[in-house]
Amino acid sequence: MYFTKESMQEIFEIVQKELELSDIVSFDILNPDLGSGYGGSEICIDDDIYLYRGYKSWIDLAQILKCKMLTPKESDYPFITLSFKKLNTNNSFHLNTTDKDEKYGLNSDFWHINKMEEPSFLYYYTQALTNVKVLKRIDILDLGINRADEFDTLKNSISPSDFDILNLVGIDHSKTAIEYAKDRFKHYTNIKFYQADINDLESLGLGRFDLLISIGTLQSPSINFKPFFMSLVQNYLKKDSAIILGFPNSRWIDGEMIYGAKASNYAMSEMSLLYSDIIFCKKYLTQHKYRVTITGKDYIFVTATKINPPKE
Repeated sequence: MYFTKESMQEIFEIVQKELELSDIVSFDILNPDLGSGYGGSEICIDDDIYLYRGYKSWIDLAQILKCKMLTPKESDYPFITLSFKKLNTNNSFHLNTTDKDEKYGLNSDFWHINKMEEPSFLYYYTQALTNVKVLKRIDILDLGINRADEFDTLKNSISPSDFDILNLVGIDHSKTAIEYAKDRFKHYTNIKFYQADINDLESLGLGRFDLLISIGTLQSPSINFKPFFMSLVQNYLKKDSAIILGFPNSRWIDGEMIYGAKASNYAMSEMSLLYSDIIFCKKYLTQHKYRVTITGKDYIFVTATKINPPKE
């Protein structure tokens, strides 16, 4: 199967139908290294016309079709062969029905996910750390810390001496995740980890913080998001504080991070709830004199810093 001058609409329909019949579909395309320009630009090679598309277009198509694009192979000039392999949509921690207390724990499917190895997550998270001027923040609270990847990335982003003066607190519901995090940072005396229900923060007597971090946690079904978020701002943050919130705009399937939030009652990506919560946070924080930015792609980051904070 060769694609030369077909539109992306035609290609989409053809590949989609082939995937209904086979778990792997292969086809030849113009080698993207032989051209440049925007997708669909005409390229003339040896008096033949081809439509140019870069690798990103093909990777995007594979992801939309819930496939993994395998390594391209050489074919007859000027073609290369692409292969799309269907993802196993049943291989996802989202479908995990085991012990809810350890859904994100050491023996869970979620444990194999490392968001910091995904460039589209790492870049925007480290950008958020920069935006909140993390070197000005001493007391830092992370809700839903899991195995403490956020603290590890923070440690690697600043000097050892700057990291050592921080007071870090991480809280998670999973006992095995907190045990792992404690062992991971066992040589650091400036970090405390608590296994607790974040709906019951009051019982921990935490005090107030310069920076709140929470990635993919506040929208959990067990949390009444809006009143809980307002309580965090009012009761756990100092007057000159900052916030980094990460909202998942993706799902994890068969080893791949697939773009687009999905509500349980929709077969497709549907982001109304995601953006409703994000806009609520932005409006609320703006009313409370925070400067708010919204960034990201597969995770949407709401980053907020206090504007002209009053003196303590």
